[in-house]
Amino acid sequence: MISAEFTGIIIMLIGMYALMTKENLIKLVLSINLVSIGLVLFFIGTGYIEGGDVPILPRSTVVDPLPATLMLTTLVVDVAITSLALALVLKIRREEE
Repeated sequence: MISAEFTGIIIMLIGMYALMTKENLIKLVLSINLVSIGLVLFFIGTGYIEGGDVPILPRSTVVDPLPATLMLTTLVVDVAITSLALALVLKIRREEE
């Protein structure tokens, strides 16, 4: 089975490739979003422990909730930045016409 770390690295590499090869502004913004999603998957995968338990009532091995919390915050900030960047791209396109 493919791990979340490996999947995150592959998604980051796809986003980096698109950043280097595309010239369309919308595609560039979405490429940055892909890199960010890959990074989130990578960090979530590194914080995962096979057979881990929630830290509320620990029985044996406990999964640290901090990486998941930080990545959730990262996703919220990424959505805000992506929406702002897409609005700026639309404004640039309207000014060019």
